[in-house]
Amino acid sequence: MKNKIKVWVGVGAYVLATSAIALSEGKVSAQASSADLAQMLMSEELIISQAPAGGEGGEGGEGGGEGGGEVPSAPTTFTPEEAPAGEGGEGGAELSPGEQANADFQDKLSGADLLSALQEGGHIIYFRHAQTEKDYADQVTANVDDCSTQRMLSEVGWEQAKAIGDGFEANSIPVGQVISSQFCRAWQTADLAFGKYEKNPALNFPKSEEYTDAQVAQMKANVMPLLTAVPESGTNTVIVGHDDIFESATGIYPDPQGMAYVITPDGNGGMEVVANLLPEEWSQF
Repeated sequence: MKNKIKVWVGVGAYVLATSAIALSEGKVSAQASSADLAQMLMSEELIISQAPAGGEGGEGGEGGGEGGGEVPSAPTTFTPEEAPAGEGGEGGAELSPGEQANADFQDKLSGADLLSALQEGGHIIYFRHAQTEKDYADQVTANVDDCSTQRMLSEVGWEQAKAIGDGFEANSIPVGQVISSQFCRAWQTADLAFGKYEKNPALNFPKSEEYTDAQVAQMKANVMPLLTAVPESGTNTVIVGHDDIFESATGIYPDPQGMAYVITPDGNGGMEVVANLLPEEWSQF
């Protein structure tokens, strides 16, 4: 029976062999040459997986899925009419406009100032769901009523969601509404973090392998009312959704999974993106 060697394919493609098997059986030494490794791989059963930083497939792709809108830099303040719409594109080593906007984003509030603002309430906090077990495009085949047809949270994703909730509680950040997409990885992230959620189909992504301009425009039209709605006084609204949904409205592709963007609605149908945080940063103020 062949041993299973796991090959992660990602940026700068690298190979991760199961060291416990390879080393214990003396197949690979620390000084093994590339030729030795190649010979070993030819004789083993390979499992091809997307790297942890890899794409979300039809949802947009971490580091290489469908790109975002044609925006030269990260927009941070817009009205519904001004918000750029993503177009989608081919993945690759080069960052898409949405990925570049995410990489270039600069917090307008951070540290104690951000925490104070969050404690006062009045913000929309949009989470991309926590990390999933696998990354693949499930938007065509997934049934929102059947978790077994969907990508599911990994153990790391469960830990991320719980860490987010712990950070909110430890820092006394008030939460009002918690809204999620109908997909299991979204509402489960919300439930693990906040113990409540209400599903909203406006946060679902279209059933299509590649989004058309019309579909991106519809995603934007669906999510903008949620991003610009002023929360109940003294609370923050939490939204747990998907990458392309957020990108369609802001031009920013939220990466990696578990990333959150803090938005301040202006009460007149506009909004300002003021900060982003990784799951572990909610406890690091």
